[in-house]
Amino acid sequence: MNKAKAYSAASATAPLASDTIQRRATTDRDVAIEILYCGICHSDLHQVRDEWHSVMPTTYPCVPGHEIVGKVTEVGSAVTGFKPGDLVGVGCMVDSDHDCPSCNNHVEQFCANATFTYNSPDKHGTAPVTYGGYSESIVVDKDFVLKVPDNLELSGVAPLLCAGITTYSPIRRWGDIKGKKVGVVGLGGLGHMGVKFAKAFGAHVVVFTTSPGKKDDALRLGADEVIISTDPEQMQ
Repeated sequence: MNKAKAYSAASATAPLASDTIQRRATTDRDVAIEILYCGICHSDLHQVRDEWHSVMPTTYPCVPGHEIVGKVTEVGSAVTGFKPGDLVGVGCMVDSDHDCPSCNNHVEQFCANATFTYNSPDKHGTAPVTYGGYSESIVVDKDFVLKVPDNLELSGVAPLLCAGITTYSPIRRWGDIKGKKVGVVGLGGLGHMGVKFAKAFGAHVVVFTTSPGKKDDALRLGADEVIISTDPEQMQ
C-alpha cells in the first residue's frame, strides 16, 4: 500500500482538512493515477454533510471528489489500453462486479455491486470505504478509466466527468439533433454544459430560466432563445 495526502471531512459538520490516506498497490487490472485536477460537484457536499443518510449514509473520514483528471503512473499486468504518462479521467465509479447482466451488457453503471469513487465499501480492504479525488493519487480498475486527449485544457475536463456526461448522454441517446429544438431548463452546473453540447450538435437551443440576470450568459454560451419562466407572457 501507498500513502497519499488528501482532504477529508471528519464529520457532517467538520470542514475539509488535510489528511493522509492509504492507496492500495496496483493489481493486474488496475491503473494508478497521479491526480492533477478534481472538480467540485454539489453531490460532494451532500455526501460530506451526510444529507443522503437514508439511502447512502456517509462513513467518516470522507474524502470526496469524483471528477478526476490525472496522469497514469503505473498499470497492472493485464492492462493494455493505458501506459505511464497517459492523461486520463475518472468519474463516479471505480469498479463493478464484472459478472452481472449489466456488466456483461456494457452498462456497468447499473451494476448492483458497483464500487463508487468514494464512500463505497472497499472490496480490496485498503480502508473501510473508498476515498475520492480530493487527494494526490488514486488506483482504479482499468474499465473505469478514460483517456483524455492531449489538446484539452485539463482544468476544464474535470467537470465533464459528471455534469458533462449527465447532459451529453441524453443528447446522444436521442440521436441526431441537428436542426431540432432543444430546451434546457436551468442554467446551472449542468445547464450551461447542456447548452454548449446541444449547440455543438447543431440544435436550436432554448434556455428556460427563472433568473433574468442569466440571459446574457445563456446567449454567450450559445443559446438561440432565452425564456424567463417566471414571465407568463414569455411562457405562452
